[in-house]
Amino acid sequence: MAIILGIDPGSRFTGYGVISHQGSKFQYLGSGCIKLGEHAFPIRLKMIYQGVNQLIEQFSPDSFAIEQVFMAHNPDSALKLGQARGAAIVAATMQDVPVSEYSARQVKQAVVGTGSAQKTQVQEMVKRILKLPGTPQADAADALAIAICHAHSEQNLIRLAGSATKTVRRRLR
Repeated sequence: MAIILGIDPGSRFTGYGVISHQGSKFQYLGSGCIKLGEHAFPIRLKMIYQGVNQLIEQFSPDSFAIEQVFMAHNPDSALKLGQARGAAIVAATMQDVPVSEYSARQVKQAVVGTGSAQKTQVQEMVKRILKLPGTPQADAADALAIAICHAHSEQNLIRLAGSATKTVRRRLR
């Protein structure tokens, strides 16, 4: 079973979700938020880095998936989000965990079936896919959705590789 750590970066709250998967079977391992509070921004970046390091040590993920920066209306917010992402990505790469990035649209498409899904729809589908007893908090649900998206991407790559191998075998005959 592969373990995936999903991260929904933010400068106030950074959501995380950890799942394991084998084929189309998913298992919930944990989720929550790294609460960053009102500290100075450099301290919040340090907290993200340290929090992600702790999660990696706790769960030993095989891969790390994170949401890409979207173009916000406020350039300052987009810059802060990019820096939060950077702190999380550095934590993963420093521990040699492979990093994959997905757009919000890709995540929604993989989990809900439409790239324009609402947050509540994502939360509900995460709850169903992982067979959770309750609806996860929004940031944690987004992080779990990112992990699920990565699992689907890995499955698709394996299927494609299998198809390519079959095609090559047919040509060799």
